[in-house]
Amino acid sequence: MEVSFSHEIESLRLGAGQTFHGEGILAITKALLQSGVAYVGGYQGAPVSHLLDVMVQAKPYMDELGVHVEACANEASAAAMLGASIHYPLRGAVTWKSIVGTNVASDALSNLSSPGVKGGALIVVGEDYGEGASVIQERTHAYALKSTMCLLDPRPDLGVMVRMVEEGFRLSETSNMPCILELRIRACHVRGSFEAKDNRSPAVSTRALMQDPAGFDYAKLAHPPATFRQEKLKGEERIPAARQYIVDNRLNELMPGRHQDLGIIVQGGLYNALVRSLQQLGLADAFGASEIALLVLNVTCPLVPDQIAGFCTGKRGVIVVEEGQPEYIEQEIATLLRRRDIQTRLHGKDLLPAAGEYSVEVLTQGLTQFAASYLPGPATESARRWLAGNRERRAAVAAQLDKALPNRPPTFCIGCPERPVFSALKLAQQDVGPVHIAADIGCHAFGTFEPFSMGHSILGYGMSLASRAGVSPMMQQRTLSIMGDGGFWHNGLLTGVQSALFNHDDAVLLIFKNGYSSATGTQNLISTPVGESTEMTDDRMGSLTHTNTTIESTLQGLGVQWLRTVHTYHVDKMRATLKEAFTSDFNGLKVIVAEGECQLERQRRIKPWIASLLKTGKRVVRVKYGVDEDVCNGDHACIRLSGCPTLTIKDNPDPLKVDPVATVIDGCVGCGLCGENAQAATLCPSFYRAEVIQNPRWHERVFERARSAVVRALRP
Repeated sequence: MEVSFSHEIESLRLGAGQTFHGEGILAITKALLQSGVAYVGGYQGAPVSHLLDVMVQAKPYMDELGVHVEACANEASAAAMLGASIHYPLRGAVTWKSIVGTNVASDALSNLSSPGVKGGALIVVGEDYGEGASVIQERTHAYALKSTMCLLDPRPDLGVMVRMVEEGFRLSETSNMPCILELRIRACHVRGSFEAKDNRSPAVSTRALMQDPAGFDYAKLAHPPATFRQEKLKGEERIPAARQYIVDNRLNELMPGRHQDLGIIVQGGLYNALVRSLQQLGLADAFGASEIALLVLNVTCPLVPDQIAGFCTGKRGVIVVEEGQPEYIEQEIATLLRRRDIQTRLHGKDLLPAAGEYSVEVLTQGLTQFAASYLPGPATESARRWLAGNRERRAAVAAQLDKALPNRPPTFCIGCPERPVFSALKLAQQDVGPVHIAADIGCHAFGTFEPFSMGHSILGYGMSLASRAGVSPMMQQRTLSIMGDGGFWHNGLLTGVQSALFNHDDAVLLIFKNGYSSATGTQNLISTPVGESTEMTDDRMGSLTHTNTTIESTLQGLGVQWLRTVHTYHVDKMRATLKEAFTSDFNGLKVIVAEGECQLERQRRIKPWIASLLKTGKRVVRVKYGVDEDVCNGDHACIRLSGCPTLTIKDNPDPLKVDPVATVIDGCVGCGLCGENAQAATLCPSFYRAEVIQNPRWHERVFERARSAVVRALRP
């Protein structure tokens, strides 16, 4: 059972005169429908997952509007969907996560932007940058520059964000350039409201089909010699048309201030943090009115030279607030001012950090220096006091701690079916020796943290098997590549498995088959089990409801000869299988499919079912694990081998023993890994398995009363 977005879907139905309340990314989704989008595609991933997830679950409503929605295999296939807008007046939108998704999509984007588009093409990208990010720290801006695409960075206000979606389609159609709409994490999750409009059914749609394809036009192909003419069109027609549209429709916002001889040029997405920082300086009021003139760039590419020059002329100093590196915008503005011989002093990365997220505190530190140079006196005193207060508060908290807080590395969910495999791998390496492990993007990347600390490289989603191709021939021991079923279908099948088979590589591949693309929000895959179970065949382990062998069939069809499928919670069997793979006489690709259902999805499936059983008074058995305090020897090897958050320590109840004992706290889902590890690694036999019976049968009640009486009688 997937996460339900029924409430969000209802928000998409709002019409003219109604008010939308919600998150930024859902407002963007609504704006697409108000703009008459004809098709939507993408690949899931935070912070923009909701856009595609909501659209997919709203398919019946999308069918009413005639909007085609497609969950794509990867970002490249999503970007290729925009090819529909090259010949036809179809508005299309695709979405994916940040720069990593744009990297995958770059081939299709380049071949889209060269011939240009007729229908509006909008790419919604989650600009996953800063301390809250989960990806490499790079910027989408580079792609807009190199491929000559418009880049929108809307001010984090729902009304502005919605307008930029609508204007983005028109800007794309006016300039024949694809548009990228980048949304920072905070913009995706900012909450607010805006006045909704009626959704528009596209003129050409799944309900109003075209009869004939467009006529052949070689100029619309991204292929020489047409590409040479297309390159000239970018500078001669498309960029000038985009700049004119930006000016005519005032997409960038000019906000005058009392200090007209100073100016701040800011990316739209940073506007909220900038205003908050100016408030600390006493240079903005509670409503956001700045005393320094602001030029808010809701469109950061292309810049409009006349607009920039007009803003800078006559000012003593201007600072560019641009997050990330290199400073593309600042460099372009500096070149523009130099060519026009405008002598305004330009600041940016000289006062602000070159890299990292521009939080309010970071901005305040840089703007304090800017204000001190041009507005000496009281203007900076309040900011200095605020910054000093922050430092004092941090020092006060640190002083109250008698020692440093323990490290809390990210870890697998409680009961995650992937944790047992790393326990088995840890045990297997005791027998075969250290192994080079090519890690991958996905939930299993938590195996790179303690207590496992496994993984020598992460080169891209589904790229683990490919990334070991250079090192495995140099290793005396076989290497191991790890990928999830999401990564397998995204990229791993072709770049990894096909390549390894073609080159007759002697390698080991471990595929986690938990049934979903879990790291991106547990979306369904082609290998997701279909249907729901009405009984729990294994109440201890996260077994898949209905086994889907699409991965195994695909591997066999491709020519994999050594293939094993092992349930993840069978630690001893998994250790033996791993050991066999590392020591087998078989020379070729060896694949182990580790099967175990994502625990989050399992809990979503069984909790409503259990609740319904209890409501009707039916018998329910819940498994609980614990530690016998009298048996625990206190060496905590079980914790080092498991890493489960519910397996921790507490003070030893025996006053003669000083070592704390292991304990299983509330939150345990009864996966049984602790017991499996104790058996597989021959640890102390302190773990016990108990069954908690709710709504027991009459004879169970009688037996329990008799047993309790015997126990009481035997107590000293």
